[in-house]
Amino acid sequence: MTNKFVVILLLLLVVQGARSDQLEYSDDYEDHHDVTVNQMLVPRTHQADATFILNNLLKEYDKTLRPDIGVKPTVIDVGIYVNSIGPVSSIDMEYQIDIIFAQTWVDTRLRYNSSSMRILTLNSNMVGLIWLPDTIFRNSKNADSHWITTPNQLLRIWNNGKILYTLRMTINAECQLQLHNFPMDEHSCPLVFSSYGYPRDEIMYKWRRNSVETSDQKYWRLYQFDFMGLRNTTDILTTTAGDYVLMTVYFDLSRRMGYFTIQTYIPCILTVVLSWVSFWIKSDATPARTALGITTVLTMTTLSTVARNSLPRVSYVTAMDLFVTVCFLFVFAAMIEYAMLNYCSYSVRRPPAKTQRMAYSVLNVGRAPRSAAPTGNSLLWHDYDDSCLYECLDGKDCKGFFCCYEECKEGGWRKGRIHVNIRELDSYSRVFFPTSFLLFNIVYWVSYLYL
Repeated sequence: MTNKFVVILLLLLVVQGARSDQLEYSDDYEDHHDVTVNQMLVPRTHQADATFILNNLLKEYDKTLRPDIGVKPTVIDVGIYVNSIGPVSSIDMEYQIDIIFAQTWVDTRLRYNSSSMRILTLNSNMVGLIWLPDTIFRNSKNADSHWITTPNQLLRIWNNGKILYTLRMTINAECQLQLHNFPMDEHSCPLVFSSYGYPRDEIMYKWRRNSVETSDQKYWRLYQFDFMGLRNTTDILTTTAGDYVLMTVYFDLSRRMGYFTIQTYIPCILTVVLSWVSFWIKSDATPARTALGITTVLTMTTLSTVARNSLPRVSYVTAMDLFVTVCFLFVFAAMIEYAMLNYCSYSVRRPPAKTQRMAYSVLNVGRAPRSAAPTGNSLLWHDYDDSCLYECLDGKDCKGFFCCYEECKEGGWRKGRIHVNIRELDSYSRVFFPTSFLLFNIVYWVSYLYL
């Protein structure tokens, strides 16, 4: 009997526990069902309210008329968020910019009363149903709105009639680059916008607080420029159609010199230095010195052409043009130096026998010398005969700028004259060319970088 009683008691406990679990599950299900019903009913209520509000707002709304027409100007607060800038084209004088353009104004016709919905956030389907400002970008060459995957437009309406309209667009804007200091130039590229048809007594533009913001610059495509900052201004544009409020954002850019240093400046300097090698080659090695001179001249011509390919065809001289031109002149002068040396060394003009005439030195700073027979300009001993030697040693004047022999340095004929030894022309050039090129570089870089 005791065993049967224990079994019956255990069965009763099991049945009671099962009933309690079932009741708890039923209560949980009812609570969850109530929550689900509430979550489903609330959005449907908001949706109905939003639909009711929009239907009432647009029932007698005329989108062709601006807000407060005939009463006061419509004030539009503008703001710009810069996604990216670049690239900047020096040839086309334009730059590309990707922005989100935001405009805020008040339209009293769109006021509504609703305690549950203070803001209506709408998509692009609503944009064409209300009045929008006719804002244009005056210096844009072309502009594109983004439409993938849907039109990148946002519209928000507050219950007090305030409207926020944003649009993402990519603009190719004109930027008049002043290339006098190229490639050490700095520019302020503007983005100018205003109303197309409404003068300032109809529409007034105003910058919002923190009106222009920028994204992370590491995603920008300013390959040859550094972004130095931005500033915004407000001006009045006077035309025959009226006075318009002109809003401008200036993006300050500074060009990087790395590309042009590697592609132009360093090759030009090395080519000029290479042309000086001819000063250490013997003067009688005509093929070697001629080939070196022609090669350096042609190389400078090529470098000058390549440097101009990255620039528009401006009529003024840029900083790079000046540097390349001076380098070309140094290379050309090195070749002319050998031509002059070669001519003076190998050209011999023999004077006719017993010819007497008056000859004056070009650098004579004293009184006119006595009559003398002209002699040659050569420095080589074997190019002269005894007659020239005797004429020079008699104290008679040499015709030209250079002296016949070392013995001609002595004597009264040299009084009041300057003596230059043609045989030392290469030695003079070894000092003159590097020194003058170094001085030019000092003046050039200090003038363009620090003045």
